[in-house]
Amino acid sequence: MRGSTKASDLKRPNVLFIAVDDLRVELACYGSPHVISPHIDQLAREGTLFENAYCQQTVCNPSRASVLTGRRPDTLRVWDLPTHFRANSPDVITLPQYFKENGYFSQGIGKIFHNWRQDHWRGDPDSWSVPSVLHYNSHSKDKPVVAGEVPPDVSTLKLTESRDVPDDAYFDGRVAEAAVKALRELKGKKEPFFLGVGFWKPHTPFNAPKKYWDLYQPERIPLPANTLPPQDVPEIALTSDRFKGTESELREMHHGHLAAISYLDAQVGKVMEELKALNLLEETIVVFWSDHGLHLGEHGLMRKTTVFDLDARVPLIIRSAEFARRQRSDSLVELLDIYPTLTELCGLEFPKGVEGVSLVPLLEAPGRSVRQVALTQTARPNYPRGEMPEVMGYSIRSKDHRYTEWRDFASGEVVSRELYDHRRDSGETVNLAGREDVVSLVEKFSEQLQAILHEEKSGESFGTESGPVKE
Repeated sequence: MRGSTKASDLKRPNVLFIAVDDLRVELACYGSPHVISPHIDQLAREGTLFENAYCQQTVCNPSRASVLTGRRPDTLRVWDLPTHFRANSPDVITLPQYFKENGYFSQGIGKIFHNWRQDHWRGDPDSWSVPSVLHYNSHSKDKPVVAGEVPPDVSTLKLTESRDVPDDAYFDGRVAEAAVKALRELKGKKEPFFLGVGFWKPHTPFNAPKKYWDLYQPERIPLPANTLPPQDVPEIALTSDRFKGTESELREMHHGHLAAISYLDAQVGKVMEELKALNLLEETIVVFWSDHGLHLGEHGLMRKTTVFDLDARVPLIIRSAEFARRQRSDSLVELLDIYPTLTELCGLEFPKGVEGVSLVPLLEAPGRSVRQVALTQTARPNYPRGEMPEVMGYSIRSKDHRYTEWRDFASGEVVSRELYDHRRDSGETVNLAGREDVVSLVEKFSEQLQAILHEEKSGESFGTESGPVKE
């Protein structure tokens, strides 16, 4: 099936492209047994789970633009929430658009592209065979919709909401229903389909129906081990949104977060169960991914937009009947790699301009490696409103370390550095960059990062096993 073929060849596999919002690596299948996520766990058992997948920027719009175009934020010049990727790259061919142009029926439901601004809230019409549906303008507008009076909210925090309502009272429940309906309609089509299904949860507010809250016992919910900033961390590495509540408030926030994950999981389950009921599962490639992670008190921070591992590392699962089940890969990978992976799996030519690498070698043999490092960045201010950010944090994750440089975006001058040793400090609690005993290691990583950024500007593949960069 893989390799370059013509659209007239045998029917290619379908693609179910499941995007979720703000889901950090906190699932049972990722080693968090306190999380009730049976449907995502089942998907992981049926496919390949990537232990070390990283997003390209830790905020929604740049991350999604990167995934869906196969290009890095600096290539697109998209670093904030408002900028549409076509503003600077009007002719770029998106992932669903590429499939559409190669004989696929392409359909989008829910949040696939970022939909924050009214003037482009439908994401990207050129990407779809039919208009995308169930978009929204603001997370805060996901109010419960029920027949009759809305049940009371039994939670107490501004970020949480617990009401005894059905799943479809909120946005994600309706997304799942629309996806099920779409699958039934797609079943009868002659051409293969690319179906993008975008769920909002577990983005704040944590407003899952009460039955998902009831899955958890509050006193058994684990809280962050460290709510202080890392030792010797530069202030620029932190966000202005700090956690200032009590332990009970922290516990309720995490309770709501877990409820939102389980609510999301149930919606994913509905879509997967319908795919199976329609006998489409074995002829469909399923990709499950999150745009970035999230801080909920860890490091004393809230939200995302850092380059700490908690924000940069994301879940990524690929299921294909062509490969073995119950696979886990420790290889460093990037969300940027989804685009070329799907095109190879579906027998399409490698698209021009795409900057990722195919993960098919890891699906064939999970013990292999395709990257020496994974690059994540974030801008300061958090959401720059001008043409360019003032400072950019570039961070590379190797097998054992995370190294970060905060650079003046205009001059390229390094203003701060960070180094964390994941062999001894997986929570990134101590910045080693200023210590004398790691000077040579810092120099090595700095040279490596500089080479990566140079290759990025020149359009070369970088940080890969076949590339020139050596750690």
